Amino acid sequence: MKYPIDEKLVVTLGDYPQHIRIRSTDEKLPVLLFLHGGPGVCDRHWVLGDQSALAEVATMVCWDQRGAGLSFSGKLKEADLTVGRLVEDAHELVQYLKTRFHKKAVYIVGHSWGSLLGTLLVHKYPEDAAAYIGMGQFVSGPENERLSYQFVLDEAKKRGDEKALKDLERIGWPQEGRYASMDDMMVQRNLMSKYGGEDYGESDGIIKSVVVPILRSPEYTLLDMVKYYRGAFFSLRAMWDEIVGYDLNVTAPALEVPVYLTEGRHDQNTPIPLAQAWFENLRAPYKEWIWFEESAHSPIKNEPKRWGETVKRIVETGEQKAPTAL
Repeated sequence: MKYPIDEKLVVTLGDYPQHIRIRSTDEKLPVLLFLHGGPGVCDRHWVLGDQSALAEVATMVCWDQRGAGLSFSGKLKEADLTVGRLVEDAHELVQYLKTRFHKKAVYIVGHSWGSLLGTLLVHKYPEDAAAYIGMGQFVSGPENERLSYQFVLDEAKKRGDEKALKDLERIGWPQEGRYASMDDMMVQRNLMSKYGGEDYGESDGIIKSVVVPILRSPEYTLLDMVKYYRGAFFSLRAMWDEIVGYDLNVTAPALEVPVYLTEGRHDQNTPIPLAQAWFENLRAPYKEWIWFEESAHSPIKNEPKRWGETVKRIVETGEQKAPTAL
């Protein structure tokens, strides 16, 4: 399908050029900004590939964050990537989108790391957000890593996976959410993915569940993929210690915008009990929890049709209540 608006752009955010992707059937539609996870793991291939129908009801915007995907540069230093800097980049991007599309506010979708970024964004700048939609909601770094490790350990014992048990013993439990090295964390993540905590019902490791779909996407060329992978590991090294120190129970106990959490029942990457506890205590003008029974960390790709229909309903409901655009 050809879209009236289908653009790849570079915008300057925080004095640094960053790549965005816009797709829409009408510039008058509400704006839906997707904040990818990782950090450094861009997801426009899922968003545009699985959720193309949303372009009928919203202007879809995907952003390769500073240091990630097409926005990676070897000139960046790790000190250039902080949570605060990414929040401000997101804020500047929202201002650009509001001005270009004549909107008072935009809808923010945050996945995994992007859910922390999105929550911090709407907490600091609630006037810019029509609503916040979370998925794979991050809450507390230390508890997140403890519960995720526990899941993998329990599954390895249940399955009699001796190799996994030896690997887990070698890397040990995370301390305050941190492993001794990024390689050690990848051991746990690969097992978590293998055991279905990333994509429900699958037994693939990270390569098949994350890497292969990107390679098959038209969004990145083979040359782009070099930047993508350099950016993914660069972003993780630069930001993980800071990210894992956050606890939204302390940082964001209240939000001034409607909040929707679209959560996979089987998520073990960002374990569900943490999101449930935060959501239960969260003060917000409106909040809604939406279960996805056949999903783990990413309902957007595990149950793409239902997730898209859910977001469509959220946007259409929000627009019925929204103030007149600028």
